[in-house]
Amino acid sequence: MQVLQVQLEVGPDPAEVGRARRWARSRLAGSGIGEDEPLAEALVLIISELVTNAVVHTGCPAVLRMLFAAEGGVRVEVADASDCPPKPRHAQGDDTNGRGLELVDGLADRWGWQPEGRGKSIWCEVDRIPVEPAPSVTPTGVVSPGRVPA
Repeated sequence: MQVLQVQLEVGPDPAEVGRARRWARSRLAGSGIGEDEPLAEALVLIISELVTNAVVHTGCPAVLRMLFAAEGGVRVEVADASDCPPKPRHAQGDDTNGRGLELVDGLADRWGWQPEGRGKSIWCEVDRIPVEPAPSVTPTGVVSPGRVPA
């Protein structure tokens, strides 16, 4: 399996989250993942949540990595210097915090964390779902791919 890895160092400032999103969009487009693809939208949201968690909850710099597999899947890793494990929370009603890891869990195909150096790395993987061809339209109506009109 071939993998292309890119990474960005993120400072301990909440303003860095926007920079990480812009950088991620650029790298996704460079890898052939269109900005309007659901995969790109999911990955940018995941990156926003993981970088926010690293910057806000640790107050430490972080490293954002994106690994692009030849098969089309993407792995996102955010490493920081805190050895505290992530603590998923369940936000209630009008809570303005506590939904980040729930979003990651809902959008990623797999996620987890592991110790890294003196800190940790939170990672997730999103598989690229092949786009099915649009059904063809005939004078008698819509025909699904592979079906013969009656």
